[in-house]
Amino acid sequence: MTKLDVEAGLSAAVKHFWVTRTSQHEQQGLKSGKKDAGTRGAVTGGKHADGFVKLIASVCLDAGLPDTHVHLRKSQRLLPGYYRPCKEWDLVVTSGNDLVAVVEVKSQVGSFGNNFNNRVEEALGNATDFWAAYRNGMYQPSQRPWLGYLFLLQDTEKSSRPTRRQALTHYPMDEEFQARSYARRYELVCLRMVREQLYDAACFVVSGVESGAKGRYSEPNPEIGIRNFCISLHARAAAFARLHE
Repeated sequence: MTKLDVEAGLSAAVKHFWVTRTSQHEQQGLKSGKKDAGTRGAVTGGKHADGFVKLIASVCLDAGLPDTHVHLRKSQRLLPGYYRPCKEWDLVVTSGNDLVAVVEVKSQVGSFGNNFNNRVEEALGNATDFWAAYRNGMYQPSQRPWLGYLFLLQDTEKSSRPTRRQALTHYPMDEEFQARSYARRYELVCLRMVREQLYDAACFVVSGVESGAKGRYSEPNPEIGIRNFCISLHARAAAFARLHE
């Protein structure tokens, strides 16, 4: 991966995320005269993740895949599932008859306590369904595709402070989750999903509203940082490219 500066690409993606999100929140409701409560208007507007999708797509193209199609339209990002009819992914990359890469891009801005379990359950369910579909031949004649997960968490006092200790009725909670911030919990989830081979790679970044609008971010753990993420994807895409030589 000699042509790409993935850190600069991630910085641009983070900036796009926050600038677009802020703009959507300000503009949402101007025509209708109604605004979604809180920050929901920024979420329902969409397109704030486009910078991350662009970065991931550039990695696949840099790998030298022939006849590469980076699918961005909603109808082209639908793939069959095993436990459900289909799933709309954020990025689907194909080359010829091969399903090369599939990526889910998620974020969490505010409402950390309310949405943490939902985000985790969604990520686990998506990966479980995807690999079940692959094992049962639903993507044939493709070789084994690459599955990635990218997550951005808002950097605030609430997301970075330790949570209170919690006693459960029947069995004790894993100490790795006890009295840890939501930032630490998300980091641990991403790390475990990769080590359990639910995803080929994950990227976890933390960024604040003001600093993020300037393209600033932090990576708490290099094992689930953007460089490892992109190198893993590039290697798999290059392997598919060799199949077509």
